[in-house]
Amino acid sequence: MSGLSQETRAKLKTVSTATLMTALYKRGFRNQMIQGVLPLKKGGPTMVGEAFTLRYMPAREDLNPITVFRDRAHPQRKAVEECPPGAVFVIDSRKDARAASAGSILATRLMVRGCAGLVTDGGFRDADEIAALDMPSYHVRPSAPTNLTIHQAIDINVPIGCGDAPVFPGDVIVGDGDGVAVIPAHIADEVAAEAVEMTAYEDFVTEEVRKGRSILGLYPATDEQSLADFAAWRKQTGR
Repeated sequence: MSGLSQETRAKLKTVSTATLMTALYKRGFRNQMIQGVLPLKKGGPTMVGEAFTLRYMPAREDLNPITVFRDRAHPQRKAVEECPPGAVFVIDSRKDARAASAGSILATRLMVRGCAGLVTDGGFRDADEIAALDMPSYHVRPSAPTNLTIHQAIDINVPIGCGDAPVFPGDVIVGDGDGVAVIPAHIADEVAAEAVEMTAYEDFVTEEVRKGRSILGLYPATDEQSLADFAAWRKQTGR
């Protein structure tokens, strides 16, 4: 998993999911925001990495006793040990937070292995401990019951749905305080480049609005004067 360049990764760390979603919408993508998930810890760094996925299905009781964890090849445990450094571990929990998708020990293992983040459309147990880790994580809500009661880990690094968003292995995952966006891998470079440009203009607009300027003709830039002022601002600020 090496499609995401360091240059694009760095660019994506400087932009918001809101800006990314606008750039994606302009390309016809409407469903690339994972619905219902929020960061366990607000104010952390932007999460960026390629998706490595785990798929859960509804648990069948005779196949999901506690002894399944004795199997070293259990898909959940195996996935944690195979998720590449720099990747984001994305879990399809079918939007079901009645049982945990993972807990703090697995999250800690991912952090130690250099993973860039952890996302589920379900819930994590040991949520306070996961929030304290030096790795961004996103879920719907805390959930104490073991995953085995509701979820059966069934496949690793396959296309999944997470919070109504399609996630393919290698897609670029970006998370901030608003939630988690999924950028199709083949357009990640161009979306990142455009988002950086959009962010520069948005920062200029914010400064102008704070000074009392009307948004009409400014946002969007339908007046030529707005573009001229922006060019001057970029020269002055080095943006």
